[in-house]
Amino acid sequence: MLTNFYDQMLSRRNMIEYAAQTMLGVSVLPLASALGADEKKPAAAPSKATRKGTAKHVIFLCMAGGMTHLDTFDLKPGHPNQGETKGIATSVSGMQFGETLPELSKLANHMAVVRTLTTQTGDHEGGKYLLRTSYKEIASIRHPTLGAWGLKILGRQNATLPDNVLVNGDQRHPGAGFLEPAFTPVPVADPNAGLQNTVAPKYVTGDSFAKRMELVGKFDSAFRKKYPQKQVDAYSEFYRQADQLMHSEELKAFDLNQEKAEIRDRYGRDRFGQGCLLARRLVEHDVRFIEVMLDGWDMHVDIYQNDKLPTRAGILDKAVAALISDLKEKNLLNQTLIVLGTEFGRSPALNQNGGRDHHPGVFSGFFAGGGIKGGQFYGTSDKEGFRPDKDGVAIADFNATIAYAMGLPLQEEFFSKSGRPFKVAHDGKPLMKLLG
Repeated sequence: MLTNFYDQMLSRRNMIEYAAQTMLGVSVLPLASALGADEKKPAAAPSKATRKGTAKHVIFLCMAGGMTHLDTFDLKPGHPNQGETKGIATSVSGMQFGETLPELSKLANHMAVVRTLTTQTGDHEGGKYLLRTSYKEIASIRHPTLGAWGLKILGRQNATLPDNVLVNGDQRHPGAGFLEPAFTPVPVADPNAGLQNTVAPKYVTGDSFAKRMELVGKFDSAFRKKYPQKQVDAYSEFYRQADQLMHSEELKAFDLNQEKAEIRDRYGRDRFGQGCLLARRLVEHDVRFIEVMLDGWDMHVDIYQNDKLPTRAGILDKAVAALISDLKEKNLLNQTLIVLGTEFGRSPALNQNGGRDHHPGVFSGFFAGGGIKGGQFYGTSDKEGFRPDKDGVAIADFNATIAYAMGLPLQEEFFSKSGRPFKVAHDGKPLMKLLG
């Protein structure tokens, strides 16, 4: 009997997907997972344990591949491990960044750089999973990311646009984990293309769409009466909200052509630069959580040859400096937390191929804006850049700092469908020294 019910539910899902793409004449199903079930209410009631956070928005910059710490934010001048990268002065006396980050060096007064991140996870997928969830990846369950937690606990911040967005992301992103699919980030594969499949074909007019929706409602009514499940109602509500979104002026937030050419150039015309620009536009439209990924940091061979490091760091430097400056100019930096993280660092000593290998022992990330006290380094690695020497920071602590800034409850337990308890940032404790 139970098996038969689930078979019907699966057939139901297939039928609705087909209806959306053929009979309704639209294809916006990637949005379904991010739209709440009722625009009049948040996707979930705010938790009683939440506090008002200083960060109304979070832009999480994921450096995929393992960003080298000795060549960016944790220099070891005079040590053989330093390699070819030289240090440059920043806007803060005594702080030095790698020479490939000249624009960010001018904004160091806004940045709190954590130089003692440490983990035991040395594989890419496991490291990225831990970075995004605070939990180790296991086969029996998927854990939520902070964007999903924010939507679940705090409710929707924008009544029309998706409140959790992933730009340039990878297919193995944990998404909503064990939470409801409604909290999954909306993927934007290419920020230059905007939000795809949100325009109905020309032959589908407003009247014809309404008639088709009415017809679908008639088809659905008997099924909804027989199976009054939230998941079933969510599909019908999704169509209504998808229609609302397609006709909303706020969709322009995803259209980078609305920006002047010189602004787009300032960020860099690559996908990461344009992704950062898109993130700024979404913040302006009150979207809470945006992740933007920059890959290409996995440099095992000839790290200094063929412009590998200078090119990758240059993309980062240009885009993030423009992002910080833009948000500051628009008076949005204090309410927007910019976070840069990576799955691990790279080996302090160059290998025989002139590259740096995986090194989870110590690596760097940073915070800017969102109530963060800028102009400081947090933690010190040893003289070789091999391990933390003072104030080591676990990934859970790094994420707890983000969660605290967002106003998420760190001690409250939430239960998966299997009844297991989980916390937003595992057992992490926020770095209070960095928070204003």
